[in-house]
Amino acid sequence: MTSPNFVVITPARNEAQFIELTIKSMVAQTRKPAKWVIVSDGSTDGTDDIVRRYAAENAWIELLRMPERRERHFAGKVSAFNAGYARLKDIPYDVLVSLDADISFDPGYFDFLLAKLSEDPSLGLVGTPFEDSERQTYDYRFVSIEHVSGACQVFRRECFEEIGGYVPVKGGGIDHIAVLTARMKGWKTRTFADQTCVHHRAMGTAERSQLMARFRFGMQDYALGGHPLWEVFRSIYQMTKKPVLTGGVMLGAGYFWALVRRARRPISPELVAFRQREQMVRLRKFLSGNRSSGDSRLAHPEGA
Repeated sequence: MTSPNFVVITPARNEAQFIELTIKSMVAQTRKPAKWVIVSDGSTDGTDDIVRRYAAENAWIELLRMPERRERHFAGKVSAFNAGYARLKDIPYDVLVSLDADISFDPGYFDFLLAKLSEDPSLGLVGTPFEDSERQTYDYRFVSIEHVSGACQVFRRECFEEIGGYVPVKGGGIDHIAVLTARMKGWKTRTFADQTCVHHRAMGTAERSQLMARFRFGMQDYALGGHPLWEVFRSIYQMTKKPVLTGGVMLGAGYFWALVRRARRPISPELVAFRQREQMVRLRKFLSGNRSSGDSRLAHPEGA
């Protein structure tokens, strides 16, 4: 891939508050996508009008409108993504980007990431850290650079096709499942901290309080195969972050509530075993002082 051609899909549900920041960032890129499909997932807040305005001026932007739906969940986001994916079947491309509708980034952002894929054929999925609205990012004493945030995931086409795309899980974690599956199938995944993007909405809080979001993240950790010992350390770490003490307590409570109930896990036993092996390797390295090998889900409350 000396000069990879890339396409972008953005599911957007009531993102009028932030989507113009994302569009302006993309329009300003030094390298434009061959196609950017913005899928309005039943938006009712003016999102469509903003997208139409920019699509009228940029032929590579397409608005795809999905029917309104009452329930907000991550399986719906996958359905919207897949509708956008279907619009790309006749377009030649090497790289597929899943991009959130509430982030912004510098003009050279995609040039930077495409160059990384071109340099290393074993890389299947790349991205960068994101800063939140308070300009905070992952603590890289603890975060594994092998995790790629769902805010912007840049897939080599062959990798995305081999993992079978995103899994429609209502409870979330679709991006994390994609990263784990890519590694399980032998692809390298990598976050490059030389660049960042800005995530303008607190993740996981669109329709719930921050503490309830932590509880849900704990339940999601169980659903995605997290090891109990890993979750204990993750919860303790999160107690030191805002909201101090209570955030970590709610995170652990969500995980162990799901554990006690033996909640159904939406991923294969093979992927659960793969993830738990990774976590135990990283935990041993962390406890021995090699903290650069931690897992992003320890250091970040949302766990991406």
